[in-house]
Amino acid sequence: MLLHDDVIEEYRDFATYAAGASPCFEEWALGVAGDDEVLEWLGTLPSVKRQPNLVFAAARWHGAPAPGPYEGLRRVLREQEPAIRETVMTRATQTNEVGRLATLTPVLGLVEGPLALVEVGASAGLCLFPDRYDYDWSPAGTLRGSGGPLLGARVTGPLPVPSAHPDVAWRGGVDLNPLDVTDADATAWLENLVWPEQDERRDRLRGAIEVARAEPPAVRSGDLFEHLPGLLDDAAPHGTPVVFHSAVIAYLEQPDRERFHDLMSELVAAGRCRWVSNEGRRVLPRVLPRVTGDREVPSGRFVTALDGVPVAHSHGHGHAIDWL
Repeated sequence: MLLHDDVIEEYRDFATYAAGASPCFEEWALGVAGDDEVLEWLGTLPSVKRQPNLVFAAARWHGAPAPGPYEGLRRVLREQEPAIRETVMTRATQTNEVGRLATLTPVLGLVEGPLALVEVGASAGLCLFPDRYDYDWSPAGTLRGSGGPLLGARVTGPLPVPSAHPDVAWRGGVDLNPLDVTDADATAWLENLVWPEQDERRDRLRGAIEVARAEPPAVRSGDLFEHLPGLLDDAAPHGTPVVFHSAVIAYLEQPDRERFHDLMSELVAAGRCRWVSNEGRRVLPRVLPRVTGDREVPSGRFVTALDGVPVAHSHGHGHAIDWL
C-alpha cells in the first residue's frame, strides 16, 4: 500500500514556505496535499522527483496557467501526464537563485581570502560571482562598489556585514546537468522555474545571466563525489578553497546525504577546504541539532552553516537572514 504521509508533509511544508511569496504555489501545494489522485501519481515518481518546485515547473512548461487556480494545475497534470512525466524525469529544478548570495556572502566574509570557490550543484554557475554584486542588508548595512546588480535581504540578529566584496581568485563547480548560460532553451527553463508572481526575481535572473555570460563559468558535468576532490586540487593553488551549496543536497537520496556530510566533515578536518552549506531544515540533520531552544529553525527557512556549524536561518531565495 502506498503511504503518502511524507509527500503530504513535503507539500504542506512547501505551502508554508510559499506563503506570502507566491499565493499560486501556496494554493497548489495545499491542493496537492489534499488530492488523493495526484498523490497516487506522485507516488509513481522517484522520491527525488516529487519536489513541488520541479512538478510545478514541469506543469507550467506544458501549459498550466500560473498564476492560476489549483484546478488548472490538476487538469494539465491529467491531460499532459506523459509529457510532464518526461520533463520531470529529464530536467531538474536547478533554480540557481542568485538572490541567495545575499545570505551566502556574509558567511564568505568570515573566510580568509583570496577565495577559490567550488560550487556543488552549480546549475548555470550564477552563484559563483558573489564579487560582482552589491548588497543591501537592511537594516544592518550595505556593501556597494562592484558596479553590478543590487541584491537585498532583510536582517535580524548581529549580521557581520562584510567590509569589502569577496576576493575571488578562482571559481568552478560541478552539476549532473550543467546549464549553459548561452543556450536559449536552458535559460528559458531557468526563467520557468521562477515563481509565478515574482517578476522581480525574473528580472534579477536575467541580470545574473548577463553577469555570467561575460565570463562563462567552468562547471563540470558529473557526480559530485567523483569530481569534488579534483576540483579542490584545482582550486587550492589560487586561495582558500570554499565548497558551497544552496538547496542542492535535498536532491540526493538519504544515504548520499549522509555520505556527503561525512565527506565534507573529513575535508574540513583535514584543512583542505571550508564548507558553506545552505539547505532546508531536514536535509542535513547532523547540522540541525546544534540549533536548540528558542532558536529552532522556523518552518520554510534554510539552515545556513559554516563548516557544519549553523550561523543563520535564511529564506530559501535570499530575501531574509536571521543571524544567530
